[in-house]
Amino acid sequence: MTISKELIGAAQALSASVDRLKFAPPVTHVYNPLDYAWRAHERYLQRYGNRRKRVIFLGMNPGPFGMAQTGIPFGQIAAVRDWLGITAKIERPREENPKRPVLGFDCHRSEISGERLWGLFAARFGTAPKFFREHIVINYCPLAFMEESGRNRTPDKLLPREREQLFAICDEHLREVIGILEPRWIIGIGDFAAKRARAAINVSCPPRTRDAAAVASLRHGNKAGPTVGQILHPSPACPASNNNWGSKVTAQLQQLGVW
Repeated sequence: MTISKELIGAAQALSASVDRLKFAPPVTHVYNPLDYAWRAHERYLQRYGNRRKRVIFLGMNPGPFGMAQTGIPFGQIAAVRDWLGITAKIERPREENPKRPVLGFDCHRSEISGERLWGLFAARFGTAPKFFREHIVINYCPLAFMEESGRNRTPDKLLPREREQLFAICDEHLREVIGILEPRWIIGIGDFAAKRARAAINVSCPPRTRDAAAVASLRHGNKAGPTVGQILHPSPACPASNNNWGSKVTAQLQQLGVW
């Protein structure tokens, strides 16, 4: 339980830090599922973050019909409820965009990225406990950004100063998670996540900050730290993902030596 408690503490600190940030138009609404969907996220970390991991799958940030609804990374509702076995009462964001309501487990829209990702893991491992024995899925950034129209705005499209402040907080959190879980691999789900993982590991930390990546490296006897790899993002917005995504990603992970 010590490991899950450390992850829970790190997630709470991350949530508090990003809540202090301000974002300018065209961003009009910012959702923090670590706040209003905390019950579900805490259960996820308690149940599946209670041991060290060989592989961290790293996503970008919450999708509007995934983690924004359920509090779980890539949290497609059926997968979270039926495969992960997690349900919880989901509150509402402090300022909700009426075009992107948070309905929690009553949301009828499916997060296709989550459906594909958790579907692949279910097909390969059968049960969630078998998958989580060595793997876990987390997001780099906990916030979802929306424009007034309801259009999703990804973190890489934020203003430069906003990105700098946000990424500094998310980098520190990722290094802390690496120190807790001691992974051999960080697999970026898409290009953005892989780039941020490399940046977080390679950046120099101030003396007052525990360099969790360095701690993990020493524990492994590996001065280079965890190895960062990348897989094709499951989003339907990526044309290559709409044809045999699971087979392509399985081949990528086998070529890397992760599977």
